[in-house]
Amino acid sequence: MQDWLAEAARKRPQHTAIAAGGAELSYEELDERVALRARDLAPGELVAIDEPPGLEFAERLHACWRAGAVAMPLAPGAAAAPARQAPAPGTALVIQTSGTSGEPKRVELSFENLEASAAASADALGVDPDDRWLCPLPLHHVGGLSVLVRCAINATTALVHPRFDTERVKKEFEAGGATLASLVPTMLARLRHAGLRRTPGLRAIALGGGPAPPGLLDWAARTGIPVVPVYGLTESASQIVAGVPGRPLRGVELRIGRDGELLVRGAMVARQSRDADGWLHTGDAGHLDADGRLHLSGRLKELIVTGGENVAPAEVEAVLGEHPAVADAGVVGLADPEWSEAVTAFVVLRAPAGPEELRHFCRERLDRHKVPKQIHVVHELPRNAAGKLLRDRLAQMAPLESPPS
Repeated sequence: MQDWLAEAARKRPQHTAIAAGGAELSYEELDERVALRARDLAPGELVAIDEPPGLEFAERLHACWRAGAVAMPLAPGAAAAPARQAPAPGTALVIQTSGTSGEPKRVELSFENLEASAAASADALGVDPDDRWLCPLPLHHVGGLSVLVRCAINATTALVHPRFDTERVKKEFEAGGATLASLVPTMLARLRHAGLRRTPGLRAIALGGGPAPPGLLDWAARTGIPVVPVYGLTESASQIVAGVPGRPLRGVELRIGRDGELLVRGAMVARQSRDADGWLHTGDAGHLDADGRLHLSGRLKELIVTGGENVAPAEVEAVLGEHPAVADAGVVGLADPEWSEAVTAFVVLRAPAGPEELRHFCRERLDRHKVPKQIHVVHELPRNAAGKLLRDRLAQMAPLESPPS
């Protein structure tokens, strides 16, 4: 059991630990509140935490660890499914995967996993005593929760937003209120569309949760916005690769298994998720170049096989997302008697554009077999609280009878 909060309170009692909802707590204040809450918890107890992101969530999380209990973050108002067994000794968190390509599953993360992940992130992004890490991601997913963990370990400040609000985050960046941030590509795309042009004091945006369209990264580079694409999993306690192409973080081993599947090994990987040799089978497709850098293709089970050719949906989505009229795009393969699967796109428009115009745009940028056979305009795409596309629901989307005019 680790008590990172107690150590941070000893080192920096008056430093702000967390700011959320217009209120702040210093490390000393948070430590005092946690001490009171921990009295009501028992060692080994599995404790569901379903508060919205904010001060109370952080208090309950650290109280679990202070008491030797196991924290189980849930979406606010969600019911906890009954546990099949008690968590393994040394478990810090029981957390669910995002469930973007199937049913969510529970993952048990130990204190060793969390500490190894935080150390790897610090090595990649650096740590400054005055860091203020902006987190508009849900705390019941590992991407948001890992911000609280890193800040406690490094005795820095977490800026927690209860949800992503484009204008609020834009103002925070432009005012120089954050030095680090965690976003998903759809959030950054909305900031781009909202006119974000300056981010004084911002050292890095860790951009994860899905592939980042090349055009979005090009815009960030031209504008001087420091974006670092990252790849990670719930089973690895968050980030394991940074950059494009991806460089493994400190302590991470990568290899490509049969069928092109990415395998990961390291101290941050949950013990129950490893195979007999310690490798995590990610379910993601990719390859390693001569320098050992990772090039991802997407989820193996999501690859579209059309006319005998493989198509990665993320590649087609990235191209569609570069059209000025497209606000959001999702791509799946639908059963087709001629092609086996037909590449099919669902788009949300911000300006008028017809399907043929969008198909022509794709033909100029993609191999012929990757161009969508059908493009449907919809009101919005199904995404989870972390902004990840729920691809399995796309086929059930009802197209608009007439696109926006």
